[in-house]
Amino acid sequence: MPPSFCAPSDIVDSSANAGCGPLRPAGPPSARPLRQQVLDCVRAAGLIPRVDVARALGVSPASVTALAAELIDGGFLLELDRPRPEGDPVRGRPPVALGVRPGAGLVAGIKLSERGHSAVILDFAGGCRADASLPRRAGGRTLAALLNDAEEVLDAALVAGGLARADLACVGLGLPGVVDHVTGTVMWSPMIDARDLPLRDALSERLGVAAEVDNDANLLTLAELWFGAGRKLADFAVVTIEHGVGMGLVLNNRLHRGANGLGMEIGHTKVQLDGALCRCGRRGCLEAYIADYALVREASTALDLGDRATLPTPQLLEQLYAEAKGGNLAAAAIFNRAGRYLAVGLSNIVNLFDPSLIILSGERMRYDYLYAEDVLAEMRALTLDIGRPAPRVEINAWGDLVWARGAAALALDAATSAALSPDVP
Repeated sequence: MPPSFCAPSDIVDSSANAGCGPLRPAGPPSARPLRQQVLDCVRAAGLIPRVDVARALGVSPASVTALAAELIDGGFLLELDRPRPEGDPVRGRPPVALGVRPGAGLVAGIKLSERGHSAVILDFAGGCRADASLPRRAGGRTLAALLNDAEEVLDAALVAGGLARADLACVGLGLPGVVDHVTGTVMWSPMIDARDLPLRDALSERLGVAAEVDNDANLLTLAELWFGAGRKLADFAVVTIEHGVGMGLVLNNRLHRGANGLGMEIGHTKVQLDGALCRCGRRGCLEAYIADYALVREASTALDLGDRATLPTPQLLEQLYAEAKGGNLAAAAIFNRAGRYLAVGLSNIVNLFDPSLIILSGERMRYDYLYAEDVLAEMRALTLDIGRPAPRVEINAWGDLVWARGAAALALDAATSAALSPDVP
């Protein structure tokens, strides 16, 4: 076992262990080593008999038995009594199932944003050991400032859990912008002044731990794939609306990033030529009509804000929303206009990818104008009519820590691959 892995408690509450990770249906053989497929299958199920692992992976029970023995000896799996179904008349010892040993390792996930940062620590079974949230400091938009923020919030989570950096096998980090996950390069982010920064390598060097980085919308999508509504779905999309607008897409049970990490930038698709200025520097982007700064910009021109114009964006948006709900027609019109643009973006997602589910998430999902029935009806009207129902649209206004959990899922997947690669005995 790699020396970076620690050995925290192995206590497992099997009655509550629903597992984590995508519940992938049987299909073509994975490129991953079979022993990693076995571990992934067990972690997704929570508790599962060997014979069910063999059935799920389409391999012989003898192969699973041999690989499970290796994984138990290596400290990755445990044998546990599986609770009998309620009313089961069979007596005697409960059937034995496999479960992931939580103490096989720890990983961390970090989410950095314009207004605040969060971090979580997960064990190898996906259980949360500690978390922390901190406001963003005014430290500038440099790589050094970004690393300082990541280090600070991670250390706060480690202190909360009584842990040290040496206990971590990997750290995942997400931030807004365009990120090449393969190379770990941030090509552009509103949080950094420079471009093409090697954030993964710089973060790993600063923390002394292996690191992975990705766009924050991708990591929220991973959170849905590992812990949420997407676990059983082969294809779904997540649209996030906060200070910016992001999108993540799962196709064939896998997160789709595009060839250069540029895929799924729904916020920067064009909805009006020569339109409103986006923070990316171009005009007419969807984000420039529905993100936080877009709503505030509309409010400053459509309403007499007076002294309120200097309020922080979150406070100003809350007051704007309160006025809209209180009957201020100009305020309501701002949200309604944003909802119409959102309908355009959602219809484009349906026409391009035909997902079975679209999940709307992020802080702005508290503003019901953005997902009112009028918005969804307009989405359906703009979608190609093929005589079949439009995909379901669900609202999932998770708390801020869910983004960090997605980053931790990225780290957990990377740590698993590193520990169970063919080169590791």
